[in-house]
Amino acid sequence: MIDIRTAPYAALLLRLSLGGLFLAHAALKIFVFTPAGTAAFFGTIGLPPALAYVIIAAEIAGAVALMLGLWTRLAAILLIPILLGAIYTVHGPAGFFFNNANGGWEYPAFWIVALLTQALLGDGAFALNAARNARPAGALSR
Repeated sequence: MIDIRTAPYAALLLRLSLGGLFLAHAALKIFVFTPAGTAAFFGTIGLPPALAYVIIAAEIAGAVALMLGLWTRLAAILLIPILLGAIYTVHGPAGFFFNNANGGWEYPAFWIVALLTQALLGDGAFALNAARNARPAGALSR
């Protein structure tokens, strides 16, 4: 049984964790690998180099949306293709375990499950979406 008193806080914790991870991965691409270096890497694996900039922007936008609790379900679903792409291009050929050379696909796959879980749970506590959609007591629904 779901505890309705604590479930919103579980969704909050998951939302903040997922957002923090995407922000960290975007920061890695910006500050360590550099956007130009990330674009060059994308080119070496057969992807259009310009896609790197789109991915970095999507990771930042998705991270911010998740952490603030804005369009949480949509953000979680829209971030999944990034991870599927990472599995298909880099991590899948490396095998299952993430400690393999080039990292295996177990971590991105688990990350996908966590995003799906977030999409099913929704915003959780302290989400700006909830505040934006809040109606005064006694207001008629639209």
